[in-house]
Amino acid sequence: MKLKHFRQPESIKKIAIWVVSTLLLFCGFYTNLWRVAEQNWFDNHQKDTESHIMGRMVKSRQDGIFSAGGLNGWGTAKITDTEWIPPTERTPQYTAYLHNLSFDKFSTYNSQPGGQGMIFSLLDRLIPLSPQKKLRLFYVLTALLSAITLTSIIGWFYEEFGLLTTTFVLGSAVLSQWLTVFGKNLWWCLWAFYLPMIAVLYFLKRHRVPSNRQYLWFGILIFISMSIKCFINGYEYITTTLIMMMTPCIYYAIVDKWNRQQYLKWTFAAVIGSGVAIFLSLIMLCIQIGAVKGGFVDGIEHVIWSFGKRTYANAEDFPPVYAASLDAGPLGVVRTYMNGVFFDFNNYLSLENTFVQNHLFKVRYYYLIVLFIAISVLLFLRSKMMVAERQRQHIALIWTTWFSILAPLSWFVIFKAHSYIHTHMSFLLWQMPFTLFGFAVFGATVMAWEKKTVSKQG
Repeated sequence: MKLKHFRQPESIKKIAIWVVSTLLLFCGFYTNLWRVAEQNWFDNHQKDTESHIMGRMVKSRQDGIFSAGGLNGWGTAKITDTEWIPPTERTPQYTAYLHNLSFDKFSTYNSQPGGQGMIFSLLDRLIPLSPQKKLRLFYVLTALLSAITLTSIIGWFYEEFGLLTTTFVLGSAVLSQWLTVFGKNLWWCLWAFYLPMIAVLYFLKRHRVPSNRQYLWFGILIFISMSIKCFINGYEYITTTLIMMMTPCIYYAIVDKWNRQQYLKWTFAAVIGSGVAIFLSLIMLCIQIGAVKGGFVDGIEHVIWSFGKRTYANAEDFPPVYAASLDAGPLGVVRTYMNGVFFDFNNYLSLENTFVQNHLFKVRYYYLIVLFIAISVLLFLRSKMMVAERQRQHIALIWTTWFSILAPLSWFVIFKAHSYIHTHMSFLLWQMPFTLFGFAVFGATVMAWEKKTVSKQG
């Protein structure tokens, strides 16, 4: 009976944290309620890519969900003979969807399967509302899924490290302007990037004593979660997603003292599960492209070409527009992203001093890296005075944090040509999941030193 009364308040507290976290994140993602992003930026960010979804829904409404291979894309309306230019003109795709227009031509985007477009097309067909109301509903659904996904990570931090640490992690997610501007975008579907990591996080938390059957289920779970990610938003930030997926393994390997055999088995299951998912997804993409261009080989050629222009291909083999990105050095690209802004006080305060505006009020990612290094050292020193179990937890958190920085760096370095061009969006990767773990270290350090102060006073 006592145990029942003990658990009930704790479960209520967990539910409260989930509800509060979801609401705070949802309000930021859906309306920019906390003003962490400049409003015009929030309203227009990545609308050019999101217009692919509008185009897909118009094409699906006109010719079926699997027409044009089910791929996303842009269309040319029947009411005009003028070709719409995607990079500079986004309005017609929204106009065509919202006003039930039809397409004469449809140009597909061939670098991802376009699952999000198929799903929204299906919902568009099933929901008996006006296009205007359905579009608002799609934004609500996407923002809510993004909020719930991040909340599931925040909930894990609460179970492992307590309320104070969780508050720091939640605060970092709410205040991240990059999470905010991506949170409801129909093209990006932010939640899908975190899905494999969450699957691993909770599986390893539940199965602390492994068996051969659990390794099998682990591989299957990763296959399913990675397949969903690839179907929903393709291979966008794929290396980041894969490394992010493995961060829980670092934490539990230290906390549970995995031996070499355990670590190899978990890693092997993860590699096989994710590898098969990505391979089958690529096969499906090649079939989709083949349905549009005429053959499976055309799909393979496009995948190879697309990979080359995003990485280290010879600039002479591509159009001149890609020359600067292909010739760029990875170190310069990394420096650019380290200088990015995580949070901007200028959205709340107005000062005429340019130095303050650009250097003090803009919290840059390299500021956070330096801060997290210092905080990690403090937590490491404090952990030596703790009981063995808590010491292992904090050491594991530190190691996991600095492993997690490889997730964004992997994309900046491997896909440096893509990163060189897309500085209007790839700062998002620092939140996958490096800043979340970095602020967890911050919170754990504050809690650890706070307890030390309290014990001295006692």
